[in-house]
Amino acid sequence: MERLTVELGERSYQIMIGFADLDQLGANLQPLNLADRICLITNTTVGKLYGGRVKSVLADSGYAVSYYEAPDGEEYKTLQSAAAIYDHLVDGGMERGSAVVALGGGVVGDLAGFAAATYMRGVPLIQVPTTLLAQVDSSVGGKVAVNHPRGKNLIGCFYQPRLVFADLQMLRTLPEREIRAGMSEVIKYGVIWDSTFFAFLEQHLGRILNLEPDALMETIKRSCAIKAEVVSGDEREQGLRATLNFGHTIGHALESLTDYQVYRHGEAIAAGMAAAAMLASGRGMLEAADRERLVALLRRTGLPVSFPYPARDLLELMSHDKKVFEGRPRFILPLKIGEVEICSDLGDKEIMAALSACFKQ
Repeated sequence: MERLTVELGERSYQIMIGFADLDQLGANLQPLNLADRICLITNTTVGKLYGGRVKSVLADSGYAVSYYEAPDGEEYKTLQSAAAIYDHLVDGGMERGSAVVALGGGVVGDLAGFAAATYMRGVPLIQVPTTLLAQVDSSVGGKVAVNHPRGKNLIGCFYQPRLVFADLQMLRTLPEREIRAGMSEVIKYGVIWDSTFFAFLEQHLGRILNLEPDALMETIKRSCAIKAEVVSGDEREQGLRATLNFGHTIGHALESLTDYQVYRHGEAIAAGMAAAAMLASGRGMLEAADRERLVALLRRTGLPVSFPYPARDLLELMSHDKKVFEGRPRFILPLKIGEVEICSDLGDKEIMAALSACFKQ
């Protein structure tokens, strides 16, 4: 398997990436000196596909496995769901050295990670991401959270995993919509950090969407390497790490406005990136040609670049976003492909103008 390291001193950990390597999971936990009892947390969809196999792999490595399936869906990423996991951990006799293994996409990783971070003031967390979005983004970096009715991920903390174990073969059981949604976060890395990677995505998009091994491995390795570099430089989002939120201010508002029922996370972020590019273009920060490159790649990927919701409704929700700075929504705006800037000084009129430009019935 390919290995990358997130360098965080004593909290450093490895990201392992490979094909059809799920049977190696248990062996790769042995060096972490975990307690014998492990809690495997997944959801009802992933559980049917991989729950039994992962339980067997862990049991074959000598672990006593407690198993928990949460309901599937962003709407279940709540304090109530976390409380149900706490009950399961207590009933299962989980100790401080007992690891939580999060098997699933971003919702499972966030929910199980939040439970691991707060149960007994923190127990070891292992991320086993099963979606493209989770493998390139949410499983790496140590952000764990649950949603609040007034905003996404408002209740959470920074809590690094001990290991991220990504088997790319699992992506073959994903619906096509999930692959396309996951590409949104991949495209984000090209915009915020690496113009060469963005060009690679433009050239090889068809191969990536078809899950061709070489193109897929390069895509996920590069995405994880970029995120690892950013997180290593700014673990708790004091500056640099905020650039990873490109598209998220508007994207989170779209998710909240629609009660997480209309968009997959990556779809909302795609529309948010298109709107942020419109904001940057309106300010004269971004050339029209670069904005069109981004919009064109999002469209080719099958992702939305507009939305049918009034600008005023979205602006109101942004005031509750956790990225608000001194009462103003904070945006990550592109200067060109490969470089962005953090902006907290946008007025309501220019935000409304950009949102209205992306409005489409």
